[in-house]
Amino acid sequence: MANPFSKGWKYLMQSFDSKIDENADPKIQIEQAAAAAKEQHNAITRQAAEIIGSKKQLELKINRQREKLAELKQKTQTALQMADKAAAEGDTAKAQQFNTTAETLAAQLVAVEQELADLSTQYGAAEQAAAQAEQQQKQSEARLQEQLNEVNRLRSQADQAKMQEQTAQTMDTIGQFKTDDSVPTLDGVREKIERRYATALGQQELSESGVNGVMAEIETGQTDVATSSKLAEIRAAMASENAGQLTAGAEAGSSSDVNADADTDSTLGNASGAEANTEPTDGEPAEESLDRFDGESPQA
Repeated sequence: MANPFSKGWKYLMQSFDSKIDENADPKIQIEQAAAAAKEQHNAITRQAAEIIGSKKQLELKINRQREKLAELKQKTQTALQMADKAAAEGDTAKAQQFNTTAETLAAQLVAVEQELADLSTQYGAAEQAAAQAEQQQKQSEARLQEQLNEVNRLRSQADQAKMQEQTAQTMDTIGQFKTDDSVPTLDGVREKIERRYATALGQQELSESGVNGVMAEIETGQTDVATSSKLAEIRAAMASENAGQLTAGAEAGSSSDVNADADTDSTLGNASGAEANTEPTDGEPAEESLDRFDGESPQA
């Protein structure tokens, strides 16, 4: 059975971690993740460097062993040559000494060759490990670059989220402000003006299309009829007046002609009577009567 105290402690720690994650600043967590990614890359880089360093160290040892091997070969060859020369000269002791030296050098040469072979084997493994470490380091570097790009994107997103939260809080704060009830609001004033304007438009529409409009049309029609009647009356009066003037002028002309004819007839009668009753004794009375007749010519 699990220890209840340990279980409770783990539960409290997990709850505490959850509370921290909920209330933590995202930008701080982003920086922590970026620092962890960098540290991981640095660790991989250090490990790769150590592996590559081991390979380089083996290269140095192999080079030294190769130089030592070449030197031992040269010395062994020299000892054998000197032993052969001493034997040819008949110096057996010296020849034996050079042979012993050559044998010692040959033993060292065998040891160096064995060591060189071991180093070559180690170098092959180190070279493979170094290549793998170098590849891992490059992959880690590429992954770190991706993580840094993601960190930059998350930073920008966190800034945008923070700004959005501040904007939302500001809008909520604006909505909490209260206005003075004694001062009319713009919405209320606009509502009153629009209501009055709409009522006026409704009254105008009713006036144009309702009983008032019909009555206005009737009154307008009556006015037009009265106007037409008045014009007809004036035209008739003018026509009658013109006709009376024409009739009076014609009658005046006829009476003037009759009077002229009458005056002419009377004048002629008088002249005839004068001629009949008066006998001129000489030519003078007759000329006087004719002159009077000429002066009383009828009026046209």
